[in-house]
Amino acid sequence: MELLGKNALVGGSSKGIGRAVATALSQKGCNITLLARNEEALLDAIRGLDTTAGQRHDFIIADHSRPDELRELIEHQLRETTYHILVNNTGGPPAGNLTEVTIEQLELAFRSHVLSAHLLTLLLVPGMKQQGYGRIINIVSTSVKVPIEGLGLSNTVRAALANWAKTLANELGPFGITVNNVLPGATNTERLQELIRLRAVKSGRRQEDIENEMIAEIPLRRFGYPEEIAAAVAFLASPHAAYISGINLTVDGGRMPCL
Repeated sequence: MELLGKNALVGGSSKGIGRAVATALSQKGCNITLLARNEEALLDAIRGLDTTAGQRHDFIIADHSRPDELRELIEHQLRETTYHILVNNTGGPPAGNLTEVTIEQLELAFRSHVLSAHLLTLLLVPGMKQQGYGRIINIVSTSVKVPIEGLGLSNTVRAALANWAKTLANELGPFGITVNNVLPGATNTERLQELIRLRAVKSGRRQEDIENEMIAEIPLRRFGYPEEIAAAVAFLASPHAAYISGINLTVDGGRMPCL
């Protein structure tokens, strides 16, 4: 358990990819702090975390779109806990064309993704420097490489977060702190099923047909599993990835071109 004794803060960890990441890190020995909005879902998620090596887990109920509240909660947490690993992850913005997005929606998405990640990083990096171990991993999207049709808002903020991360990697490298992005492709989560449903409604076609078309575009001919994304995150969080920083790691079954 190469991360035994390390502390990890995992955003959006009550379900989907975030929950799988928290589980994977706990299995490597991490003490986990879950971060999400739904208390009931968080209570369910925390019961699934590994404690076989004496790991201790807790959770914070917070909304990434409210930076002031998030800051207060994290500052309180830091009185007792120093974090070695930060996983920035939050639910994707609503689907739709970019020309349909209001200024208010764009501001909310930017606040939920970029500003919240920046805030958490500013709060946690001093402890990482002090501990001599730091891993910042952002769950982004393959839209960083190729924008996805019908996800204009997501395409915009994901790209901003990816470039923020690369800049940060350059600045934090001298302290031995790595910063990387994981870009999930089509992953079998509630969000993917909702996007398929919306596409079916908009086109007047069957969900099954749309799903089959999407799978046909993936060389491995299937959707990914949250656990597969989590395995990539767990590797980047480990000592084995100490010389990997500033990258966009695509986990998409081979769909994206080499860019």
